[in-house]
Amino acid sequence: MFQKITLLALVLAVVSCQKKESVEKDKIKIADWLIGNWENTSPDGVLTENWEKLNDSTFNAYSYYIKGKDTLHFETIVLAQKGETLTYFATVKGQNEDKAVAFPSTAESDKQLVFENTKHDYPQKITYTKVANNTLTAEISGKLNGKVSSEKFVMTKK
Repeated sequence: MFQKITLLALVLAVVSCQKKESVEKDKIKIADWLIGNWENTSPDGVLTENWEKLNDSTFNAYSYYIKGKDTLHFETIVLAQKGETLTYFATVKGQNEDKAVAFPSTAESDKQLVFENTKHDYPQKITYTKVANNTLTAEISGKLNGKVSSEKFVMTKK
């Protein structure tokens, strides 16, 4: 009897671990639509984000804003899932001692991802919204110098 109970407990432990692992890996799959090269062209310059899948739990991106021959902004982004938490890590060249700032997700769906860090100076919120298969809107928002601010970038897949 004891052997049967031990065997049943072992089987349940293995099955529950497998289920948890698949749930963990499935959460980042909701963001698959980010993968690719995205661009926003305006009179102020060209904003580009290049997203790639590194593995089952991590995406990587490079975001840069170029005006003429000048790079006005450059950052690396890591979207990582650890356990059941999806987190957006932004590292902006020349800011925060070139260390990543974490923005845990507060909402995920197949059309929108929302990441927030209320302790960050600006932005406190980063939102990606899938408009169509080849269009997304990236928005940064929060308080900047005590005033509510937001910037939207409509990006097209290249």
